[in-house]
Amino acid sequence: MNKLLSIASLAALAITAPALAQDADKPEYPSPNAIVDAAPASDWVKIAPSDLLVMDLASDAEGNARRVIIQLMSDPFSQGWIRNIRKLAAAHWWDGTSINRVQDNYVVQWGDAGYDNPESGETEQKALPEGLETVPESEYAVKSKGRADFYVTSDFPSAVAAFKYSQLDDEQYQQAYDQLPQGLKRADAYDVVTGFNAGWPVSGKDETIWPVHCYGAVGVGRNLSPDTGSGAELYTVIGHAPRHLDRNIAVVGRVVAGIEHLSSLPRGKGQLGFYEDASKRMPILSIRLGDALAEDAPPAFEYLDTAGEAFAKYADARANRRDPFFIKPAGGADICNIPVPVRRVKEE
Repeated sequence: MNKLLSIASLAALAITAPALAQDADKPEYPSPNAIVDAAPASDWVKIAPSDLLVMDLASDAEGNARRVIIQLMSDPFSQGWIRNIRKLAAAHWWDGTSINRVQDNYVVQWGDAGYDNPESGETEQKALPEGLETVPESEYAVKSKGRADFYVTSDFPSAVAAFKYSQLDDEQYQQAYDQLPQGLKRADAYDVVTGFNAGWPVSGKDETIWPVHCYGAVGVGRNLSPDTGSGAELYTVIGHAPRHLDRNIAVVGRVVAGIEHLSSLPRGKGQLGFYEDASKRMPILSIRLGDALAEDAPPAFEYLDTAGEAFAKYADARANRRDPFFIKPAGGADICNIPVPVRRVKEE
């Protein structure tokens, strides 16, 4: 046996979800939600308020507030755009802008109505704050080596493979990759491997990984290459995961609360779902970082640690449903069908 395989089982560690002790009245396996509910407090990771982007929309017809909360992407991904977004929020740049595009089964897009929206009739664009970065296309992906564990959903039952990149030098990495089961070398139609990095769904090839477009992902609108967008124009996915956008547009976050206020908006009738009638646009009252709100208590959320045992069991249960309703375990799951659990922290 290659010495490499003895280092924390190295690249392909099968983590199986053990069957629970059963009696006549209880199912043999818990559901994904049950696993999440039973996860110990130590398996949850707090999200800093400064990493939350809070968007307040105009109230609905009954006067109810509409708030959308976005978790910003963590290091090392998309950090040039994230710095721009922080500057835009600090400058209150989005205040008074609007949601300008709602395309069915695709995205909701917001920002300045005069930006790349020929149907709007707007001819002027809102001036951007000074000091925004021009981010190169090379930042759509990062070198993964030494960053974090990388979990890969497989196509065989009851298993989640774990890469420990930080433990491997270049030669060891290649040896480990060569020994992976074939089912792990082609995770889906888009990428070689898919998994989770510090709470985010990612894909990868060799030593490079990048965040992916799942439901609720927030990305940066842009014009044609080499333009990568400043971060002033943002969108979120409200339909089937558009994975063809991976490494073509920057993913900068995900909606963790209030996506119903976006996904339920009327669809635009113009090209690509842009609103032709200005009265249809949803006004944005403000967008602030969570730690800059006027409220006494900033919003508080936490996510299930994707390097923990509870998440491994949860991912296995999502890929192989064995709870009473299901007849046949699927034996695998698309990366976007294993959403990372995020919960609001209750005020004490």
